Amino acid sequence: MSNRNTGLAVEADGLVRSFGSTRALDGLDLRVPAGTVYGMLGPNGAGKTTAVRVLATLLRPDAGTARVFGHDVVTEADAVRARMSLTGQYASLDEDLTGAENLVLLGRLLGLARPAARERAEALLAAFGLTEAAGRQVKKYSGGMRRRIDIAASILNTPDLLFLDEPTTGLDPRSRNQVWEIVRAVVAHGTTVLLTTQYLDEADQLAGRIAVVDHGRVIAEGTPGELKSSVGSGTVHVRLRDAGQRPRAEQVLRTALQVPVQLAADPVALTARVGEDGTDLEAGEQAARALGELARAGIVVDDFSLGQPSLDEVFLALTDHPAVATDERDDALEAAR
Repeated sequence: MSNRNTGLAVEADGLVRSFGSTRALDGLDLRVPAGTVYGMLGPNGAGKTTAVRVLATLLRPDAGTARVFGHDVVTEADAVRARMSLTGQYASLDEDLTGAENLVLLGRLLGLARPAARERAEALLAAFGLTEAAGRQVKKYSGGMRRRIDIAASILNTPDLLFLDEPTTGLDPRSRNQVWEIVRAVVAHGTTVLLTTQYLDEADQLAGRIAVVDHGRVIAEGTPGELKSSVGSGTVHVRLRDAGQRPRAEQVLRTALQVPVQLAADPVALTARVGEDGTDLEAGEQAARALGELARAGIVVDDFSLGQPSLDEVFLALTDHPAVATDERDDALEAAR
């Protein structure tokens, strides 16, 4: 494909990849439109990072096929690598070098002449708000600064496709917002971004379409609005004054809303999905009815709110289990890698 802004950037069909007895990918299918941010949403151990490694030609699939801009990731790996870049979960720069030195070095390795490498490094440092830190060793950078310069390093050669593997894990809210702005700017200049994340709000903020991944398979795919509508337009959150009233409150909510009620780890907290038809009006009416029924039952509520579905609620609705990977699966994947 000659135009990176049209067609499909990534096509994957039936990808399988195992590590010992653990199947990290179990028939994964993807269609990533070019010129967009496409989110792969799922918990640790879902297979997101393995999928990225296969698509980035770092791992060979055991079965299935994948193409990046029409190039097969196995038989045309060099052509794929020429059009993509990868930013992993952790900064991969030389921590003893300064930010500027890292970018100049990488520019030289990519074939830029020294003046051109310096010019590109200065432009990226300025664009990412790192000019003042350019002469500082990377090991002295904050977490947010490390992620920004790592992304800067990934786009030194302006790739057609950028893989961002959980780019904001462990960052504070301000740093996360800075990374989000960078991602938007990268896409505005024509790069396709495949973003893996554990955070529903991150996928909601950035991605035009989202694939929900669990145990190596895509279990749902669509726009953020479509996915949220699939589990209802809202979630009722209740905090009780007396933990002893929670069994009764659960019964009242289940009867009033006719939906499953989740018991949080907090002994005074309950949640329930509302608005199954996807309308805010219906969700609001259901929430009001639930609050009224609790009051009539003599249950004292300290806090009551209606919010958007969380990642846990999306996963619970789609898979009947929370969005938390089992320790055994995580341990097996980490040991095999």
